[in-house]
Amino acid sequence: MKIAHYKAVPAKRFDSGPAAGVEGRVMIGAADGAKNFCMRLFLIEPNGHTPCHSHQWEHELFIHEGAGEVLISETWSKVAPGTAVFVPGNTTHQIKNTGDKTLAVVCLIPPGPPEL
Repeated sequence: MKIAHYKAVPAKRFDSGPAAGVEGRVMIGAADGAKNFCMRLFLIEPNGHTPCHSHQWEHELFIHEGAGEVLISETWSKVAPGTAVFVPGNTTHQIKNTGDKTLAVVCLIPPGPPEL
């Protein structure tokens, strides 16, 4: 069992190359004994973005706070707090912050892929 505030979980900064202004944390992962999912939290600064990429595994996103857009395949969609997004495997995707506050995104992935 694990109960932790996100600020107590070590963060990894992504701020070069294809990503800008992104901080990621593994909130619940293999090290915690999770066998079926990995829960990650990404905090994306205003004007920040994740890399545009694809991979075999699906993932699920939940927008907790902030405003942004999500690219899935060739379509950008606006997202706001309370929005859930399903990203199928082998689909090009990216998240960008279009607001003036931090965009907080909870992301679930299956076991096996790199957790961050």
